[in-house]
Amino acid sequence: MLTDEDKQWILELLEERLGKLEGRFDERFAKREERFDERLEKVETTLLTEFHKWATPVEMRQRSHAAAIRALD
Repeated sequence: MLTDEDKQWILELLEERLGKLEGRFDERFAKREERFDERLEKVETTLLTEFHKWATPVEMRQRSHAAAIRALD
């Protein structure tokens, strides 16, 4: 049978080890979250850049068509 002292020692040992594991988990999670944020920012930037490349000529055509229609009126 385990004495109360033995049980207390085991509990303290488990709490210490779990605390260390929790700290390592938090650190790894923070690093992954940071990497995810960086990758998400890159995707957003790329997407906006490509949209801008597409939209600029479309906007220029729309303006020239609008000017032509106004000239016809």
